[in-house]
Amino acid sequence: MRKIFNNAGLPFGTSNRGTFAAVILSLFTLSQTWAQEVIKANGPGNTYDELTAFLAPGYNPIEVPDCNHTSFGNHIDEVYDSSLGDYAYSFFIHVTPDNDRCIATINDRQRNEIKTYDKSPANLKGVQGEKVIYKWGFKLADGFQSSPKFTHIHQLKSVGGSYSSMPMYTLTTRKGTPDKLQLRYAEIDAQITLKETPLSPFIGDWVEVTEKIEYTAAGFYSIEIVNKFTGQQLFYYDNTDFEEPKINWRPGASFVRPKWGIYRSLVYEEDLRDEQVLFSYFSIEEVSSLNTSEVDQRIINVFPNPTSGVLHISSIDAAQTQIFAISGQMLLQSNSAQIDISDLAPSLYFLKVFDKNNNLLLTHKVLKFK
Repeated sequence: MRKIFNNAGLPFGTSNRGTFAAVILSLFTLSQTWAQEVIKANGPGNTYDELTAFLAPGYNPIEVPDCNHTSFGNHIDEVYDSSLGDYAYSFFIHVTPDNDRCIATINDRQRNEIKTYDKSPANLKGVQGEKVIYKWGFKLADGFQSSPKFTHIHQLKSVGGSYSSMPMYTLTTRKGTPDKLQLRYAEIDAQITLKETPLSPFIGDWVEVTEKIEYTAAGFYSIEIVNKFTGQQLFYYDNTDFEEPKINWRPGASFVRPKWGIYRSLVYEEDLRDEQVLFSYFSIEEVSSLNTSEVDQRIINVFPNPTSGVLHISSIDAAQTQIFAISGQMLLQSNSAQIDISDLAPSLYFLKVFDKNNNLLLTHKVLKFK
């Protein structure tokens, strides 16, 4: 029996064991047939079977180096994470002897990934004309080390056509001064960096990603990464700033698939260590609209957050700010782009920002500490 959830949010905080249906979830609206397919970690055991049942029942959507390193066991497991307060998928890769899917001829890179592919259910594959929202939570381990070449943790990759070997969008980390998180893009067979930011805010903390894409030749694309517990926006990009939106559908492609995990270069092996990336859930949702009119509110920054005093809102349109308790009670109000919460007790609150016409610009989680 499938669990049914509403679209208010993902089912964090549940950790039931049992049948695959306990962790593979469909979220339906009453007015349309769109469905959100979600899988979340629920505890040790049957991890490969659960991921397979979600991504490609009866087939093999898991690319792991197990056969070259049988003594270690499964390179994807489920572990309890105390900071999350729940179970998470652990993707673990060793510098040696792990390689790329146990293919002996490939020795300059290695991968431990999950994917959708041609054997996957139709609603997990992005096809021409569709609008899809991908969501997931992840944490990079303390001391995470990146390759100077690439350490991919997510890709959207075309299948079919002349350019299927090159992913369209890639979220990767790269060693540098400082280490960086990069969003890379390839229209055909050459990549460029669309945006990058220092990697340090992503290490040791849980973050949540929302990626939106319209699979058309000139479709919308955006990606937002926020700190799971504070709501602070750490990374945002969308293609509306370009006169010509990026090409999101390549000639000859049959579909686009998402991939998650660790895929890294071994060219500079001395810069790497045995590594771990944790993922709490994966969500794929086909939708009728990406609500791209909401893009403007997402680029508003709230800082500092967490704070012990005054919150500042980086928007010239902010005319009124309000602070609410988790219960929904309004506690404070300010007729400016800042609000002083120093008299509130340490806790999690919700900030609402309105423009001069009383239109809601932003709802944001804020953390007050002593």
